[in-house]
Amino acid sequence: MAQINPSILSADFARLADEAKAVDGADWLHVDVMDNHFVPNLTLGVPVVDALAKATDTPLDCHLMIDEPDRWAPQYVEAGAGSVTFHAEAAAAPVRLAREIRAKGARASMALKPATPIEPYEDLLPELDMLLVMTVEPGFGGQAFLDIMLPKIRRTRQLIDKHGLQLWLQVDGGVSASTIERCAEAGADVFVAGSAVYGAENPAAAVEALRAQAEEAAHRANGS
Repeated sequence: MAQINPSILSADFARLADEAKAVDGADWLHVDVMDNHFVPNLTLGVPVVDALAKATDTPLDCHLMIDEPDRWAPQYVEAGAGSVTFHAEAAAAPVRLAREIRAKGARASMALKPATPIEPYEDLLPELDMLLVMTVEPGFGGQAFLDIMLPKIRRTRQLIDKHGLQLWLQVDGGVSASTIERCAEAGADVFVAGSAVYGAENPAAAVEALRAQAEEAAHRANGS
């Protein structure tokens, strides 16, 4: 089943609790954490995640676009995140970090920038609950979807299936009504959508419409 994770990067930061409630039907709420080092942008951190976790029943999916995730990621679990994603390019010891995130009670996820191949990380996949293929360069919302990432999504799905893993495959960046079907056909099953949800007149309806699109595309791709 397709999962839709609205990104609060596209929400009104002055009304985060209300913006979270506006997408009650979402599977997760995607929280972009940026430190102005790993990416050239600064967003929010542990205190905001802690406050959001208390303000919504929707589980939080925290994407850490930060240096030293080995040091900081566990604090996001403690703040209430249900899933924590660290970047392969930033983690010093990804297996140890994934195990620590899981041990603290959250789902462990690893993200890859567009230029980072999946193949060197094949042996790490069993340590993860989700893998995020970035479909834009991380750092800013509202970017155009990179079609050249579709083959990478397909290769990642093939590796997941090869090992028989129950591993979610997430895409983030430029996901909208015009791109989500291609992502689903390539094998993604978790979709981060920012402006496509929060830029809509009815964010909750946008979530349902995107989920329906993704599921229909996945059924077509699987011949069912």
